[in-house]
Amino acid sequence: MDLSLSTRTVGDRTVVEVGGEIDVYTAPKLREQLVELVNEGNYHLVVDMEGVDFLDSTGLGVLVGGLKRVRAHEGSLRLVCNQECILKIFRITGLTKVFPIHNSVDEAVAATD
Repeated sequence: MDLSLSTRTVGDRTVVEVGGEIDVYTAPKLREQLVELVNEGNYHLVVDMEGVDFLDSTGLGVLVGGLKRVRAHEGSLRLVCNQECILKIFRITGLTKVFPIHNSVDEAVAATD
């Protein structure tokens, strides 16, 4: 399965809508998108993972890297995920303590840093 990416602006946040699988083959595409957004000055990102079917350690690494990039600019990276199989990965790895995880894009955009 491939990875689909689209971006849009909601308020002062840039929402990256991700669909498909984030794995060793597709994660570089997501990494490029996050790097490009930060280089363009978008420091408050919301990664909408509602359409993600699979996430591996490479994908987790890309998300952590994205978080480090935005934090270097006093920014934020919030995740939108409500699928139990994906949430379980964040719980097992302890990344629920690192990433703010929301149930919807509206909730993530409304959250304050």
